[in-house]
Amino acid sequence: MTGGHGQGGAVTDAAARRLLVVGDSDSYVKWGAALASTLPGEWESRLVVVGSPVQPSARQLEHALDGTRFATADARFVPLDGREGTPGLDAELDGFDPHAVLLALRGPFVRVVAPRLLRRRDRPVLVSGFPGLTIPAVPKAVIYREQTDLIVLHSRREVREFRANAAELGVDRMFGLATLPFLARAEADVAAPTGTDVIFAAQAKVPAGRDDRVRVLVALAELARRQPDRRVVVKVRARAGEAQTHAEAHDYAELLRELPDAVPQNLVVEDGPMAAHLARAGALVTVSSTAALESIALGIPTLLVDDFGVSPTMINTVFEGAGLFGSTEDLAAGRFRRADPAWLADNYFHERAADDWASRLEALVEARDIVSLPALERRHDLSGGALRAAFERRRMLGEHDRSLAGALAWGVGVPVRGVVRRVRRVRRRLSQVRSGAAAASVTPAVGVAAARSVDGRGVPDDVREVRLGVAPDAGLLVGGELAADLAGHAGDERSGRHDGALEHHGAGRDE
Repeated sequence: MTGGHGQGGAVTDAAARRLLVVGDSDSYVKWGAALASTLPGEWESRLVVVGSPVQPSARQLEHALDGTRFATADARFVPLDGREGTPGLDAELDGFDPHAVLLALRGPFVRVVAPRLLRRRDRPVLVSGFPGLTIPAVPKAVIYREQTDLIVLHSRREVREFRANAAELGVDRMFGLATLPFLARAEADVAAPTGTDVIFAAQAKVPAGRDDRVRVLVALAELARRQPDRRVVVKVRARAGEAQTHAEAHDYAELLRELPDAVPQNLVVEDGPMAAHLARAGALVTVSSTAALESIALGIPTLLVDDFGVSPTMINTVFEGAGLFGSTEDLAAGRFRRADPAWLADNYFHERAADDWASRLEALVEARDIVSLPALERRHDLSGGALRAAFERRRMLGEHDRSLAGALAWGVGVPVRGVVRRVRRVRRRLSQVRSGAAAASVTPAVGVAAARSVDGRGVPDDVREVRLGVAPDAGLLVGGELAADLAGHAGDERSGRHDGALEHHGAGRDE
């Protein structure tokens, strides 16, 4: 392949593909670096971390890049906007001239960064996605990423539900399936577990309350007393004072020191790469961490604590039907579980041949080689205009946003946002009351079958991609039809590989 897209008329070598990974928090950097590492060898990748309040520390970055093709020295920290003596993200794009940019960013940050990339001449393909579980699916996850070409998901169920939400929103985007990168590595290294440690994969968001977190620690302490010959490890993502994707109100290490009874010596708090901990593990326990998937892949007995309910708030509804739920009493007694095979097939453990994100990315890049990609309009949350955009930017960048507009928008937007949220809560409650009354008064007609739906909301489970999509022959779709001038450039070697993939559509929950 010859030719290429360069800024300022520069011609670049198109024989090799170039991907720029743009990350922010430790979990997104980990995901973006690992996903980029699964691309074929002809792809050259670079990694930058945009300055923000959640940027990883040097230690967190080292752990995030463990097992990827990137070393810590490969990662560059850059401000979103350059200033004198400090190049910004635009300078990285000018120098590297990527064919595609993987926005490994929290959803609201994707909304901030994507528009500036879309304004570039011969803009790159924009890819986004999630570092973990995205079930239950919520429309906001699609809305945040509506200005990206390809959204990468990690299970048939996620793709199915994301596609349904996108259809309801009228957002025509392409969805790609990829095995979770860390899961792929775990499956490649699978062997009968020989470790003895019990690992508790802690999370910042769940359970959130102090008493609930203490309840987990009490059960872990009891397990440690009953099994003094094995270590019980509270594995945390960050040390005190370090940033992470989600703020943590109650630190486990501090709570452990406050327990009324003496803490067993074999109950410890540690950080570090999850893979290293699982290599020494004989069991894993969590509320809803993706570490459960890694332990399943490694054949390690697993327990998901359900004392706090199974709900979207706990981020654990995706595990319904897996056979992994148990109580803190089960935890204290050391009763761990094995996942149900039927659940595995639809949730993250699909056959590797079904992965299609890389070929969909290649199809988009080939289209870009032929003609500049179209603009992707923002169609949701438009009220507020420039003031809203400045507020969203300030919200993501924090003190790294030095613009006057950001300061003004923050001063106005914070109190207004609080009022809007309160109004929405009231409306939601009223809507629920009315919906309940209406449902009680309606009787279904006898003999009328309900339409098949992915989530009970009336979205058919065979909804198809439209506009820019990948057809079974890997050609590009425009308005649901294969564009005649692009059909010959689709790449015949991929024909047939998307037949199964097009059956898996979906939506997902954001961070």
